[in-house]
Amino acid sequence: MARQYWLIKSEPNTYAYDKLVEQERTTWDGVRNFEARNNLRAMKEGDLALFYHSSVGKEVVGVARILREAYADPTAKGEDWSVVDVAPAFALEKPVTLEQMKKDAALKGLQLITRSRLSVVPVSDAHFERILALGETKNPRS
Repeated sequence: MARQYWLIKSEPNTYAYDKLVEQERTTWDGVRNFEARNNLRAMKEGDLALFYHSSVGKEVVGVARILREAYADPTAKGEDWSVVDVAPAFALEKPVTLEQMKKDAALKGLQLITRSRLSVVPVSDAHFERILALGETKNPRS
């Protein structure tokens, strides 16, 4: 099966990409939206996710790799929520702002823009590669 791409959001004052780099891996928990949860459940080991700093910065700053596929969220006792484990893959050479993405015709339909309330969204191959290009970053795994 081909690799899929995603975008995950975190407020940098809560959990920044630098913290993921420092910790080397984390459990992506706390998702409490059914559509975002279903997106977590669709992730496969080895998929890549753009790491977006929401609220403060509003920019893609790095890429995470999915290490472990969805399992029960240990912070949601008795509820049907899921988590995945992620690790840093690589940082972008230059952050890509929400404003840049909104203005870029090649990113039309990007769910970060069209489904802005979701914390986990799928990203097409073309959108993923375009965001890397805007960030002056080559995908070292391609």
